[in-house]
Amino acid sequence: MADEQGLDLIEISPKADPPVCRIADYQKFLYQQKKKAKEIKAKSVKVVVKEIRFGPQTDDHDYNFKLRHAQNFIKEGAKVKAYVFFRGRSIVFKEQGEILLLRFATDLEEIAKVEMMPKLEGKRMTIMLAPKPKK
Repeated sequence: MADEQGLDLIEISPKADPPVCRIADYQKFLYQQKKKAKEIKAKSVKVVVKEIRFGPQTDDHDYNFKLRHAQNFIKEGAKVKAYVFFRGRSIVFKEQGEILLLRFATDLEEIAKVEMMPKLEGKRMTIMLAPKPKK
């Protein structure tokens, strides 16, 4: 039948019983599949993660400056990964780093939700914040 119409026989579902085939132009079929894949890719959401670095002894002015940057990132729809980096012997101030990150999370709680609580990974303590879904 496909030869009579000058078209191709395309196997749609080979594992079905009996196998499902379709009579169509193969080049047109490939074009439509590429087009569908491109549409799906365009509709997918790209997640951007911005990082903000603190030290365990970060002062109020620097903290507020970085807080404003984080607010802008979250309003743009990006996730924020804030971390306290401990250098040398400053690792003894783990509690100060955790307090700083928790303060950061509470200051941003109106516009962001905490995805990951503060966790120490080697010399850095990280926290992940994601924008709250819009209603």
